Amino acid sequence: MIRTIATILFLVLFVAQAQATEKKLKQTLPRVAKPYKAYDFRLKSDKGTFHRLSQYRGKVVIINFWATWCPPCRYEMPSMERAWKKIKSKGVVMLAINVGEDEDKIFDFTGTYPVSFPILMDIKGTVIAKYPVIGLPTTYIVNPDGMVTHRAVGSREWDDPVLLKQILAMR
Repeated sequence: MIRTIATILFLVLFVAQAQATEKKLKQTLPRVAKPYKAYDFRLKSDKGTFHRLSQYRGKVVIINFWATWCPPCRYEMPSMERAWKKIKSKGVVMLAINVGEDEDKIFDFTGTYPVSFPILMDIKGTVIAKYPVIGLPTTYIVNPDGMVTHRAVGSREWDDPVLLKQILAMR
């Protein structure tokens, strides 16, 4: 009996440690093998304003491709909002590019997941086609010179101090 309890306790601790390690690993921001010039786009936001990537030259830009139907995208939105509140005054821009959905769908989503950073609409998928996205969410970091330097596939805790430190160091 004691051996069974000890085994179960060991397994629970092992799984908890593995999950904690996996969470730490997920918080990385991998560099792209070879930085490349970011595709310049002009997209309408859910607020009706237009944003062009080139208007943010000189700043670090976080470009997050997402959709309302994507569970990992939904998961990371609150941490993106918390991160945005910490970085918006520090020369960093966050743009969430919704793929294939319209203003009504995004409006419904932001009722549950309110955000204050720009949500742009790539309804026809023209912008996502210019970036090597293999799944949602996928996030790119564009340096102040307009070069894509990092790519993260999958959700992140964007307000994680390690990620924020790495992003702020790119300014």
